[in-house]
Amino acid sequence: MKIIDIIEKKKKGGVLTEDEIKFFINGIMDNSIEDYQTSALLMAIYFQGMNIDETTFLTKYMVESGEILDLSSISDNIVDKHSTGGVGDKITLMFLPLMAASDLYTAKLSGRGLGHTGGTIDKLESIPGFRTDLSIDEFKSKVKEHKTAIAAQTLSLAPADGKLYALRDVTSTVDIIPLIASSVVSKKIASGANHIILDVKYGSGAFLKTPEEAQKLSEVMVEVGKRLNRNICAVISSMNQPLGRAVGNSVEIQEVIEFLKGNMEPDLKEITFTLAQTAFEKTGKFASKEEGFKYLENLISSGAALEKFKEIVASQNGDISICDDYTKLPQASVKYEVKSLKDGFVKNIDALKVAKACKNLGAGREKKSDSIDYSAGIYLTQKYGEPVCKGETIAVLYTNKQDAIKEAEALVIDAFEISDEEPKAQSLIYKIIH
Repeated sequence: MKIIDIIEKKKKGGVLTEDEIKFFINGIMDNSIEDYQTSALLMAIYFQGMNIDETTFLTKYMVESGEILDLSSISDNIVDKHSTGGVGDKITLMFLPLMAASDLYTAKLSGRGLGHTGGTIDKLESIPGFRTDLSIDEFKSKVKEHKTAIAAQTLSLAPADGKLYALRDVTSTVDIIPLIASSVVSKKIASGANHIILDVKYGSGAFLKTPEEAQKLSEVMVEVGKRLNRNICAVISSMNQPLGRAVGNSVEIQEVIEFLKGNMEPDLKEITFTLAQTAFEKTGKFASKEEGFKYLENLISSGAALEKFKEIVASQNGDISICDDYTKLPQASVKYEVKSLKDGFVKNIDALKVAKACKNLGAGREKKSDSIDYSAGIYLTQKYGEPVCKGETIAVLYTNKQDAIKEAEALVIDAFEISDEEPKAQSLIYKIIH
């Protein structure tokens, strides 16, 4: 078998066999296939696509390219939740303590952000002392003891995905459903959970722009997961506007703590509770939405969820005093208020423009080696549907880069669409794919 023949076959629209895909992944791992040959095949896949069988085989051998976590000694019900990413997406940080307080095990390996703000790991590392560099044994031990843990992704899980993604990133072959699906699902399966919940975003602040695109990707990921013996589902939700009011790193940690104290922004509550209830259904805890939501409300009002958050932070060497004193989180030297240019109601806040402004303030990175400012961020004092007066503060910018403020301010003002009429309430959940 030769890689040139496989490239030629896919270039002409042929369907690759399981053996051919296995040969391809093995060749990536033992370096017998050159990067330029891999790039050629990726481009052929980009234009010719892959059917569900090919996508499943690709995912399978990406999983088998490295270590697979075995969490069966902890529980038969291990939950993992993955988001395709968004602006102000801090859902994982509320989801995990709610699951643990519900007596469900969650094992979460997460990444750092490449883009407008940090990833979940960056947000957590804004907490003084918080450790995310857990060994596999430490990770499993903490899941067993505290019912949850969150750590930085290890290179030993689905390493073929890392090699492929590095080439996809520089050959403009990222945005093709078979390659996205195999990348996401392979990492989730290798992470050891048997119940996988995917939070698939669409809109201006997501890489998928329409709900139809998100549904197509979701259906492929769910089918691949099912074929590889995982209980998997996808919750499709809108990311046209930022989630919650905080966008950044430490500023999002504050919003997470406020949520767990009972000060829940409606959009954050809708997404978090829906994902949690989906986990309840998958694990057989609660079948009805009403019962599940009531239980979650009680976890918040009783303080059980906040106490579990503190337990998680403490177990990974973080300073839990931040829950009562936000000044112990990284603080920006500059705080700048953005004012509304007109009266009316907030009809829309463009997530992408807010994200770009946040990146300009220092909250994101272009490449993995870039440093990130944990204190930089944006707090939206006005949200969708709320009234606003000309000259009233609509957002607060936090930064240590004085020269970035004017451009960030212009982006935020442009992001806000102010209408004369009050907009109707809207649900963020588009569909759930089981």
